[in-house]
Amino acid sequence: MAASTSHIKVLFFDVFGTCVNQRGTVADELFAAAQEALKSNESINSEVGSKATQMSRERWFEFGGEWNKADSEFVQNSIAKHNAVDWKAVDKNRIELLPELLAQRGLVLPSGKADTPLKVGDGSLWDEKQLEHLARVWHRLTPWPDTCQGLNLLNKRFKTAALSNTYNALMKHMVAHGSIPFTEVYTADMFESFKPNPKVYLGAAAKIGVKPEECALVAAHLSDLKAAKAQGYYAIYVERPWEEKNPELKEEGIPDLWIKEGENGFVTVAKRLGIQAD
Repeated sequence: MAASTSHIKVLFFDVFGTCVNQRGTVADELFAAAQEALKSNESINSEVGSKATQMSRERWFEFGGEWNKADSEFVQNSIAKHNAVDWKAVDKNRIELLPELLAQRGLVLPSGKADTPLKVGDGSLWDEKQLEHLARVWHRLTPWPDTCQGLNLLNKRFKTAALSNTYNALMKHMVAHGSIPFTEVYTADMFESFKPNPKVYLGAAAKIGVKPEECALVAAHLSDLKAAKAQGYYAIYVERPWEEKNPELKEEGIPDLWIKEGENGFVTVAKRLGIQAD
């Protein structure tokens, strides 16, 4: 291992976007589900069916981005009002957002029944049960191709831990679904806070039993890395498609190690830290 990283004992990982392909998974699942509904559900309203037919995979990709943005706004509003986040409420909001956003595109029709939680009427592209399943796509996001291989390599020398803005049960479900080989799974709710609050980075280091200076954060978001680095973490930037929301931070020299898009992600992180693939 290079001298500059010999002090590192633990690698923490942002998960959404860094370890898993959130935008691509959402687009793929919604597109496939829409195609299946159009083939198998004869009760879809004709106008709804016409609009659904026009929804290409690219359009579902855009839709997923809008869904994620609306969910992020919910989180930011919670922070602004309460300086806290109820991560289970965030997940509930994400589920409720899906039919609302679909209705704006004429893909879900309103229900006049008071006892329908998601307010989905007859003739919609999907029924309530199907929508609730689709809305939980965020629990089963697909790892990037290099994620599991890279983590298996990194586990030879380091503890590896998820460190994500969500609640622990959701993250454990996602990790199990994707067979992601973390040695630990930490989430913001364990520290009653949210990234980029220092409590998360400092709490994670303390919980795993090391000093912040003995930790690295691996993330595809420079704002996350900037906050972790301010607490003493080594910053490893792994570029992922569609993920960097603050490209202006690229000029600030935040990463200690920078893996560019197309450079095989976590496998290259392992190589740069002195671990070779078998």
